[in-house]
Amino acid sequence: MDTSSHDLPQGGPCSRRLRDALDAPAGWRFLDRAAAPLADAVNGLPLGRYRDLLHGVWLGHPLHPALVQLPIGCWISAELLDALPGHRRAAGVLVAAGLAAAGPAAAAGWADWARLDPPRRRTGLVHAASNSAGVLLFAASLMARCHHRPMKGRLLGLAGLTAVSVGGVLGGQLSYRQAAGPNRAAAVPRLAPPDWVAVGPVEDFPPGEPVRRTVDGLAVVVVHDDQDGWHVLAERCAHLSGPLAEGTVVDGCLRCPWHGSEFRLSDGEVARGPATAPQPVLQARALSGHLEIRLPGAG
Repeated sequence: MDTSSHDLPQGGPCSRRLRDALDAPAGWRFLDRAAAPLADAVNGLPLGRYRDLLHGVWLGHPLHPALVQLPIGCWISAELLDALPGHRRAAGVLVAAGLAAAGPAAAAGWADWARLDPPRRRTGLVHAASNSAGVLLFAASLMARCHHRPMKGRLLGLAGLTAVSVGGVLGGQLSYRQAAGPNRAAAVPRLAPPDWVAVGPVEDFPPGEPVRRTVDGLAVVVVHDDQDGWHVLAERCAHLSGPLAEGTVVDGCLRCPWHGSEFRLSDGEVARGPATAPQPVLQARALSGHLEIRLPGAG
């Protein structure tokens, strides 16, 4: 049985208004007055290697979305138990557990947020404000429960769950519609040439200087090291598509000029975040005075 696309549910005026509302915070420039100094403060914290831990470099993707599952799961479970008789104590324990888990999740979120560009940072700030309101409401709910005011505790918990749900929707907007977290270089292995392709004469690539080239529509950055080795990486940073050809070579790594992510020239692995996904590397060879590249393992 054929199904026409006209028979499928379509987004109506209400759906468009909802999308417009979720898009709106990205254009609220007045938030920059708070967001810019706050981002500078977060970036200035002496976190050392713990910053990469919070970014999720060790995991290969952002850590924050994984951490938020625990507090949200605890709070949803608490609200469900509140609806059942005889589970008041268990619900209170879950509210407290959610509050304890919210700290690490927030820390990871702030570390990622501080390295975003202004439009995404604005959406992220509203997302954080909604979640912070939820945390405060759940803290008040826990206090009410501890003072034997269960009905007030339940109502405050419902309000807190509403706030973090709004925050979750904005988090989805930030992650997927505004693409704050995906690996921007994921498509490179499908776009890279499977056979050897010339990218230019070897003299066009001075040692130690990143040089941009485009091969079959794919932008790559070429670095010729002092030992006459060749390194070719996808040119757009996996974090937020920063132009790596405008970056710098530091201790065998290529540093993105936008947010400071560093990728090892030898294999593209992340040496420093906020990027979490490795930068794709292409195989290179110098032949008859020309540099050629191809997809690793091809042929």
